[in-house]
Amino acid sequence: MFKQQMLYWLQQHSICCFLDNNQYQYAHNRLECLGAAGAINSFAPEKGDALQDLDKFCNQQNDWLFGHFAYDLKNEIEPLVSSHPDNIGFPDIFLFQPETIIQLQQNKATISCINNQPALVFKQISETEVPVISNNGSINIQARLNRQEYINTIEELRQHILRGDCYEMNFCMEFFAEHSTIQPVAVYQQLNALSPNPFSCFYRVNHNYLLCASPERFLQKTGNKLISQPIKGTIQRSADNIQDEQNKDYLLQSTKERSENVMVVDLVRNDLSKICTENSVQVEELFGIYSFPQLHQMISTITGTLQPGISMTNILRATFPMGSMTGAPKKRVMQLIEQYEHTRRGIFSGAVGYITPDNNFDFNVVIRSIMYNANNQYLSYQVGSGITFYSNADQEYEECLLKAKAIEKVLQ
Repeated sequence: MFKQQMLYWLQQHSICCFLDNNQYQYAHNRLECLGAAGAINSFAPEKGDALQDLDKFCNQQNDWLFGHFAYDLKNEIEPLVSSHPDNIGFPDIFLFQPETIIQLQQNKATISCINNQPALVFKQISETEVPVISNNGSINIQARLNRQEYINTIEELRQHILRGDCYEMNFCMEFFAEHSTIQPVAVYQQLNALSPNPFSCFYRVNHNYLLCASPERFLQKTGNKLISQPIKGTIQRSADNIQDEQNKDYLLQSTKERSENVMVVDLVRNDLSKICTENSVQVEELFGIYSFPQLHQMISTITGTLQPGISMTNILRATFPMGSMTGAPKKRVMQLIEQYEHTRRGIFSGAVGYITPDNNFDFNVVIRSIMYNANNQYLSYQVGSGITFYSNADQEYEECLLKAKAIEKVLQ
């Protein structure tokens, strides 16, 4: 109950972040639940200048920082552009030093405040009412591409692969609703209840909301160790235990899924090798099968030892955007993404997380997420899959619909 009260208390602030691991216990897991509210200082540079002063801002605060890196930060890492419409409007980077931080671990709440007394904040949270979740209004969800348009695009991408332009590409499409009014916290709670995942978050920056049920870690730093856990490989869960185990085994043995996974593992190894000490980049786990409420996923874990003197900007320039949401080779694939997708990704396939006072950090991959702009009442979610030459366009389309199922259930 306190966790729900905490969430509703946080969302009263125009800037807040709520991170919940939903008590998943697999390796390298972070804090159980972490919340941040209010902004003493914030970093939201103009587009084109987002990375220039990032390290300076991080070093000046010497405190916890929360926030995000949006996909279109790529335009400062490589000579790329983004010209598609963006009806949500998150900045390319936003980080904030919070007024209040709340950590939950094993039924214990630790509250740190700048302008308030922790006891007062605890009292406010404990007295916060948790309303009964009501249904959303009528939401007319539209697909940016119909089935045939999607299939035609996949066939064009296969031709790019055949010509050697790329090896694998993550292609995404948008579902959206205009003139929609939702209760963001209630929708997040419904999404998290239906699809509780280890990198879940509720994130608000003024009138922009991210309601995220992500299963994927982008990058974690602990001391001088970096950990990346890309996901490539998906299969539906079954209510029948025998069939469910068969699905897991099929995913593990699938040549296509293993091929996609090993491609992104090689890409992450290459990215980490730019900033890690020689011979320190290792694949701790290859083709790990992890089970979530809706899906089984194939997850690999890659680690490396960070070179001395490498800053946050250096790390982002080497690793962002993440390989699981782009493809290989990364720069060419991002050009194709711009050519064939119809919506700017924005915060989708970016990363949300935190940086600690001792310069450790943990950031997720923004997938399985609803984005909402309360000012223009525009709601959006995007889904995608990894495309190789051996991809079946109909099956890839069905995989996208499968990934969107939890979101559709919530909104309908």
